[in-house]
Amino acid sequence: MYHVLRIVLYKVWVVSTLTLFSSVIVFWFYGFLTALLVFTLGMTGILYSAQDLLLYYPNDPPDSRAFVLQPSNYKLPYESIKIINKDGFKIHMFLIKQMTNSSLKPTMIFFHGNAGNMGQRLSNVSGFYHKLDINILMVEYRGYGLSEGTPSEYGLYSDAQAAFDYLMQRTDIDPTKIMLFGRSLGGAVAIDLASRLEYRSKIWALVVENTFTSIPDMAQIILKWRCLLWLPECCHKNKYVSIKKIVHVMAPTLVVCGSNDALVPPSMAKELYMKCGAICKKLIVMPGGGHDDTWTCRDYYTSVQQFLINVPSLSENMGPFFDDVTKDSANRHSIVHTV
Repeated sequence: MYHVLRIVLYKVWVVSTLTLFSSVIVFWFYGFLTALLVFTLGMTGILYSAQDLLLYYPNDPPDSRAFVLQPSNYKLPYESIKIINKDGFKIHMFLIKQMTNSSLKPTMIFFHGNAGNMGQRLSNVSGFYHKLDINILMVEYRGYGLSEGTPSEYGLYSDAQAAFDYLMQRTDIDPTKIMLFGRSLGGAVAIDLASRLEYRSKIWALVVENTFTSIPDMAQIILKWRCLLWLPECCHKNKYVSIKKIVHVMAPTLVVCGSNDALVPPSMAKELYMKCGAICKKLIVMPGGGHDDTWTCRDYYTSVQQFLINVPSLSENMGPFFDDVTKDSANRHSIVHTV
């Protein structure tokens, strides 16, 4: 708790100082109890507002907002695109298309984690490009990389929707084969998009990796404060409650997790899998995979590829990945593949 408070107070020291100074003034004129109330309310407001500082790290490493590695560094053909989202911010994206028959290939929308920028994920994206033979649209959230604005839960959801809408307007992309990929925080963004009524029937497949059930659940694991068990959800500025949203996902879904993920417990992946509303779904546990390096595990790309190859036939022919029970059944068969 001390470590978290120290980080928050350091990053918002001006407001913290004003709060402390105001409390001293109130104490001088109105006494201890009133000053304590002012101090408590002030610190509560600071901690609520500062939750963004504990979740979003667009400046890690420090040059992440100024320098974004280009796909050309990996010899990938690409377009650097900037679109205007509905809030008026310019959102930066890379569209990496296959050199031949790109309009016939699936297109992945890639949502990265909470730190750095999309250029730092190009090694992984290069693997997807070459080994899965797909197009990839990399999305830079507001407040990250060269995108304008400030990150927020609503903002990231809005940026994801803007990226999907942009792809649907392109004539050189197959609109019936758009898949979503999200790692960690990006998984929560992908799940939100895939669960929305206006989008869920348009998504061909969903792949999430090392993502969490919700931010309140993660707060309990990381901070280990017992008081968080009784803290109302409204006290969390960022919620990302994927465990409730994934129930509404219809697209064939692959949940991937690393067995050695020290940040997001693999048990959360299993919870998301069990709650997933898709008829076609699969859970893969990658032995030895950590939070940020699961994609380097042996058979990682092969496993994703095998899932995607089966998606069309599964959707049409009721193949082996389908559950034997309906969406609302409480008893689902758990399909866990350890590679």
